[in-house]
Amino acid sequence: MAVLAYLSILVLVPIFAAKESRFARFHANQGLILLLISAGYEIITELIGSILMAIFSIAVVVTWIFNLISLVFAVLAVIGIINAANGRAKELPVIGKFQILK
Repeated sequence: MAVLAYLSILVLVPIFAAKESRFARFHANQGLILLLISAGYEIITELIGSILMAIFSIAVVVTWIFNLISLVFAVLAVIGIINAANGRAKELPVIGKFQILK
């Protein structure tokens, strides 16, 4: 259940199916925060990329840089999956301190 928390929308599975498991809830919280931040980031970068494409030809480079930065979210998801698979409730770097689920 905890591994599913880091696979995008599948975060809903441990949120609803493992309400009693503190371990699954911990990873569901981490996965939910990761999902919300990465979705917000994607929306913002698409908006900025669209605006820049209309204005500058340098937008291709900027969009490429934004796509490289988005790899950070994939790395955080992999770290979370590894921690969950190894039975550890370890916070993710940078976003681990935030808590949505209790």
